[in-house]
Amino acid sequence: MLSTYKYPHYPYVKPPEQSGAAKQRYPVVVVGAGPVGLAAAIELARSGVPVVVLDDDDTVSVGSRGVCYAKRALEILDRLGLGDACVEKGVSWNVGRTFFREEEVYNFNLRPQDDHKRPGMINLQQYYLEEFEVKRARELSNLDLRFKSKVISVSQDDQGATLQVETPDGIYNLETDWLVVADGARSGIRRMMDLEIEGKIFMDRFLIADVVMKADFPHERWFWFDPPFHPGQSVLLHRQADNVYRIDFQLGWQADPEEEKKPENVIPRIKAMLGDERDFELEWVSVYTFQCRRMNSFNHGRVLFAGDAAHQVSPFGARGANSGIQDTDNLCWKLKLVIDSKAPASLLDSYSEERVFAADENLLNSTRSTDFITPKSKMSLTFRNAALTLAREHAFARTLVNSGRLSVPAVLAQSSLNTPDASPFAGDMVPGASMNDAPMREKETDFWLLERVGNHFMALLAVNDPAQLDAATARACKALADAPIPIEVVLVSPKAGVAPDGLRVFVDSKNRFAERYDAQPGTTYLIRPDQHVAARWRAFGSAALTSALARATGNLQ
Repeated sequence: MLSTYKYPHYPYVKPPEQSGAAKQRYPVVVVGAGPVGLAAAIELARSGVPVVVLDDDDTVSVGSRGVCYAKRALEILDRLGLGDACVEKGVSWNVGRTFFREEEVYNFNLRPQDDHKRPGMINLQQYYLEEFEVKRARELSNLDLRFKSKVISVSQDDQGATLQVETPDGIYNLETDWLVVADGARSGIRRMMDLEIEGKIFMDRFLIADVVMKADFPHERWFWFDPPFHPGQSVLLHRQADNVYRIDFQLGWQADPEEEKKPENVIPRIKAMLGDERDFELEWVSVYTFQCRRMNSFNHGRVLFAGDAAHQVSPFGARGANSGIQDTDNLCWKLKLVIDSKAPASLLDSYSEERVFAADENLLNSTRSTDFITPKSKMSLTFRNAALTLAREHAFARTLVNSGRLSVPAVLAQSSLNTPDASPFAGDMVPGASMNDAPMREKETDFWLLERVGNHFMALLAVNDPAQLDAATARACKALADAPIPIEVVLVSPKAGVAPDGLRVFVDSKNRFAERYDAQPGTTYLIRPDQHVAARWRAFGSAALTSALARATGNLQ
């Protein structure tokens, strides 16, 4: 039991398959009601796809577990209807500080530029995120959340998958067209299907201690190398909700996990760090090792893997849950198109293609961070300490300091869904990039760009004056909106005005869109449902947009 949090216990409800109801087949079943599985289920349900979620437990995760949620994950959670609750409860931060022994040697700012809705990062215990997700899931009538439902076998054919599910009322069969697997690092489904996960397990151990205390520490990330209170090792400090502080102590591979978790061994470490005069309570303790591994492919016929079931990284850099949430954001719009027969099933190959690329980027950064934090040779230790010493005075050395390269979205520049640029552009909004935010206005209402973009294909067309849009372009915009896979064209302008044919106008109120997207009059961006850039041009063209849409949906002949 935690002193700051009361665990909910969700009721088990006898499923219709065991209540005499007629047998039915579901479009999608999701296994795992953690942050990733619930995100997938909510996204599918809100897009109109009926979905069943199975979880073998009846509550949320034990302990803080995943803590840091990055700006991109928050933007995705916004679209799921969860962002505000997470930010309001969590601790927002942008600044991280790195110390070597007793001195600060380096700091960074995750959001050096103003005019973004979300902070660079929030700290929030995983159980809160899961609780918010369960509440949101229960608001969706086409989402069936089934607790105390353990999958004990799975088989598939060309049409779908059949699961055997064990409940307090016995075992029943459940059929689905598509199975999304998000049952964590020890994925039972992965083992049942005899699928491999390959990579590296690091020979080190860390102690997690969640500590309740009142402290005036700033909302920042602090990381120590070789501090006087824990010599020869590393320590990480994060503030979470409810005055809970997460402290990670490096222990070394020889440490006995069971001994290290005992309060009589944990409390002296914390007192050495905080001082004897500070009052605190020990909330939760765990010892972990970490690994950097992934499956070779994330899609296997009608079975699709996401989150820790598909890939695992060390916790340094907050790349685990953040990456898993981005997996679902990539997967669900594609799966929706396939279910609606608007895209071939081969579109789901691009899910694995794009998210394997992102996983490899995360694995590379995570491995490098871990090697720097826990050097395995005297030479590596000498190099690390030299870099930390030089970083106090020399900017070049700060680029070598690695206490965890923090989660950022992968730029899918080589994706087969992208249409390459035909004209030069400046800036970061290349095809394959996730969108930058910008303040906007529509009909006297201020909003953020990412609040109004996503969930369907959109084209953002920069114009000087929306009232001056020519009739031919207006007709082309309307035709695109009426296509089988519609593209909503929105005009982005520095001035307000009434556009023909009822087209929406976003006013670039602070010129941030023009700046961040290198937008000149005529510049057009095609945006995917997951807020990634699919293509861009210097001039609007209906045929070019149609062709790029076909490529982005796997329909290009």
